[in-house]
Amino acid sequence: MTKKIRIKTQSIGEILAEIVTDKNPKTAEAVWKALPINGTVNRWGEEIYFTIPVKVQDEKAQEEVDIGDLGYWPPGNAFCIFFGPTPVSTGAKPRAASPVNVFGKIIGETKSLTKVRSGEKIEVERVE
Repeated sequence: MTKKIRIKTQSIGEILAEIVTDKNPKTAEAVWKALPINGTVNRWGEEIYFTIPVKVQDEKAQEEVDIGDLGYWPPGNAFCIFFGPTPVSTGAKPRAASPVNVFGKIIGETKSLTKVRSGEKIEVERVE
């Protein structure tokens, strides 16, 4: 099952994504229930992350993810958006600093995310 969300920043406007509940259902449900979320962006290579009011343990957590994946990083209570290599990647695929619970995916292109800078405000909301 999927649920649509909208991610907004000043530099990109908005992009759509979906929360997918079949892989990590506890994480997906916790993030969905916490929406809408406002945060401040941190950049780490081609990853955006920001603290959210969710606390979930590892749930089929993984370090290597795909471009466009949305992940939850338990040690930092962070929502992560992966759109390319990070400083610990060994190739073109994104790699998290430590395991994340993948709970969703960007719909469509991810290249516009390269415009987002640390310190920028970000908002994530449900698309009903």
